[in-house]
Amino acid sequence: RCAAALIALRPHLTADDIVARVREQRAQGYLLVFSEEDGRVVSAAGFRRIDCLAWGRIVYIDDLTTLPDARGRGHAGALLDGVLEWARADGCVAVHLDSGFARHDAHRLYLNHGFLLYTHHFARAL
Repeated sequence: RCAAALIALRPHLTADDIVARVREQRAQGYLLVFSEEDGRVVSAAGFRRIDCLAWGRIVYIDDLTTLPDARGRGHAGALLDGVLEWARADGCVAVHLDSGFARHDAHRLYLNHGFLLYTHHFARAL
């Protein structure tokens, strides 16, 4: 049900890819929550708890997305608040996420929800 919303964020994937990857990631602790309008999923958040030396027990948000025609109506903010509450209840010390440089609307949402910009994320394709 969340495939269309996730494809809005990950357009290189098909609905079948989304289903397969979510099933695989769920076995690794990935959780997926969503928001609906008129029975249609318009926003989704995928996240997982991780324990690491650098930050301790945290939640990492892999995916937070809203369909273009549903943006600006509070869906992503409500999901973000829900993930923050889940993390608090689970004893996490922080919530982390990465965001592309040009996603200014998303950055505004994160900053308005108390997130701070701490690092650059580096990656190398193999």
